[in-house]
Amino acid sequence: MNDEEYMKQALALAEHGRGQTAPNPMVGAMVVKDGEVAGIGAHLKAGTPHAEVHAIRMAGEKAKGSTVYVTLEPCSHYGRTPPCADLLIQSRIKKAVIATVDPNPEVAGRGIQKLKNAGIEVTVGILEEEAKELNAFFFHFIKTKTPYVTLKSAASMDGKTAASSGDSKWITGEAAREDVHRLRELHDAILCGVDTVIHDDPSLTCRIPGAKRQPVRIILDTHCRIPKNAKVLTDEESRTWIVAGSKADSRKINGLIESGAEVLQMDQEDIRIPDLLKLLGEKGITSLLVEGGSTVMGSFIEARAFKRMILYMAPKLIIGRDALPIAGGVGPQTMKEAGSLVFKDVSMIGNDLRITAEPV
Repeated sequence: MNDEEYMKQALALAEHGRGQTAPNPMVGAMVVKDGEVAGIGAHLKAGTPHAEVHAIRMAGEKAKGSTVYVTLEPCSHYGRTPPCADLLIQSRIKKAVIATVDPNPEVAGRGIQKLKNAGIEVTVGILEEEAKELNAFFFHFIKTKTPYVTLKSAASMDGKTAASSGDSKWITGEAAREDVHRLRELHDAILCGVDTVIHDDPSLTCRIPGAKRQPVRIILDTHCRIPKNAKVLTDEESRTWIVAGSKADSRKINGLIESGAEVLQMDQEDIRIPDLLKLLGEKGITSLLVEGGSTVMGSFIEARAFKRMILYMAPKLIIGRDALPIAGGVGPQTMKEAGSLVFKDVSMIGNDLRITAEPV
């Protein structure tokens, strides 16, 4: 096999950590000696051994003189684990093939330089774009210190998310709804507005059997109107954060804290999306799934505060002037001002269409 084929296998190994490595990236590694795979590894959870460690341990003595394939530059600093670059040097490998440089300023080429200084041959850039896409959340968070935002919505073919009465169960079929639960598992947090909680009382949890984790539930609630018996406050399935404005009633805030929720109070009366994302980044949220209603969705779109949008389109027509659209807000006056997206993927999920798009 050639370098690309081995790297494809390393990327497949990295996938085993999807949904459970944050705030760390997903990484896969392979040790190859004389055309045979001697060791494999994947990083599975922050604070546990990195992929290179697992691969080198499995290879044992065969690591000497081998070629190591790794999907992300080996770390060169002491964090919760020792530097992987040092381990590769100590193992006396002959060559390192690396998919992409680590954007983390604490690494950012230093791991590669360490290997070169030790006389190890280094090749960088094999399946680089695939490796960056694998860790899109991590790359975005490292560069911006804010979470990677995915907007998710389900709508009829005429762009409605609920009938005029507010009824929205169910627009899409069971397969599409199950796919949404997989999305929830992949993100650190899930967000909606308080109106959604008041009208639908959602659990906002990942209900896939054997789910690796539950996202933090974030509710935008400027004046702390959330009902005391809301599932997100009583079911203890996951942590719940309530985001309130600066003028929210202190008694209501204290009541929410007593119920077990964490309250994040903004400096302004209204919740501004850019400030919110900065705050969430400071609290370690690297990825955010927005499942809000028309108002919340419109707020994120108006702020251009998203990296990806996933729309599940059902073969239904709701119609009606009072039926709720995907996104509210003021909107542009002309088509020239409309936000432009590029379609990245279109596929069938059961009887529904799943459209993934990104801002231009």
